Amino acid sequence: MNCKTMNAKRIWILALLITGAHRFACGQSDVPTPAELIRLTVRNELASDGGMGQNFMFCDHKKTQHATETKALVETHIATAGLVVARNGKPLSGSEQNAEHSREQRFVSSPSELQAKVHREQEDRDHTLQIMKALPDAFLYEQAGTLPGTDTLGRQGDELVRLNFRPNPKYDPPSRVEQVLTGLKGYVLVDAKEHRIARIDGTLFRDVEFGWGILGRLNQGGHFLVEQADVGDGQWEITHMRLSLQGRVLLVKRLAMESDEIFTGFRKVPSTISFAEGLKMLETDDPCVLSQPSQSSTGSR
Repeated sequence: MNCKTMNAKRIWILALLITGAHRFACGQSDVPTPAELIRLTVRNELASDGGMGQNFMFCDHKKTQHATETKALVETHIATAGLVVARNGKPLSGSEQNAEHSREQRFVSSPSELQAKVHREQEDRDHTLQIMKALPDAFLYEQAGTLPGTDTLGRQGDELVRLNFRPNPKYDPPSRVEQVLTGLKGYVLVDAKEHRIARIDGTLFRDVEFGWGILGRLNQGGHFLVEQADVGDGQWEITHMRLSLQGRVLLVKRLAMESDEIFTGFRKVPSTISFAEGLKMLETDDPCVLSQPSQSSTGSR
């Protein structure tokens, strides 16, 4: 090898070292920072929500302070139809089944009732999107380890990155919906490969007031947990949701929400089915199993 070639190699190696040092000094690397990871993930979550995703029939096992309830649900092109199939582990009686069918049938026979249901579901969805959009700016994040995904949490075998979060003191919530984030801390599990949220676990570390306390207040100690998983073919759905909130509405009305819901038995259905078709599907094809589902995916706070 001649001197000219040796000099060229040395210059090339030196250039690589300088470039690498510059990238390191400027914080540029192929591994995203916690802030970059959560921003990428939220962007992907929003894109996934905006697309024409797969609709599912599934089962909701719900536990409250006073009872347990099992409900068969199906997503239609306009709203979600649902029938309670069991309470406290026991199937409904004939009269209870008739009452349940009549309750849900009113959405088929009354367009105004159905439209009101559609409006409520859209309002809930809009609030969820507002919270999701706020996540990158509302909190400060730091990485705190990893754990593997499972069949009910994230994606089986994928690495889930834990990001602890606390309120960003510079964040100014644009509406009452995002106001709750100013008193929240906890952690989020992110599937770094799919850029999806596998779990978000938050606790209110202080009281949060709305409208100077006139409209309402959520008390310190409130807690919520939401888990998602890939239920097949890259389709992610909520598999677990736990809520524990105390407070007041309009100064006088006490607010108490305590529930733990596990969603199982996801089965694909056509995305074009009407509400009436969905309801009929539930009456003939119950996706629920009365035995209690496994809670192996739940984690500590």
